[in-house]
Amino acid sequence: MKSLYTILLLILSNTFMTFAWYGHLKFKDLKWFENLGLISIVMISWGIALFEYFFQVPANRIGFKDYGGPFSLVELKVLQEVITLLVFMIFTLVFFKQETIRANHLIGFGFLVLAVYFIFKK
Repeated sequence: MKSLYTILLLILSNTFMTFAWYGHLKFKDLKWFENLGLISIVMISWGIALFEYFFQVPANRIGFKDYGGPFSLVELKVLQEVITLLVFMIFTLVFFKQETIRANHLIGFGFLVLAVYFIFKK
């Protein structure tokens, strides 16, 4: 059960972080944000990223072996990176339809999934 909680919290945290890092690139399409300066954009993104921590920190504490979780530190990190890529892919396909996902991207992501396999292999 701790594995599932950890993964769900990591998905939520990465969703907020993806919006904080890349969501502002769509602000030009929104009337009320189109004239904001860089400092305003940074502050809005920082505010969004704050919510990422509300999910990331508990995910790491619940999932880490030293706190009774199922994952080592390396396993947590690799799991988080793959979740980040999956969330990013979905975000890109939904909000940045002009971006294309090419074969070399998929191959690279495939290698990252292989990395997860090898990290978790006992």
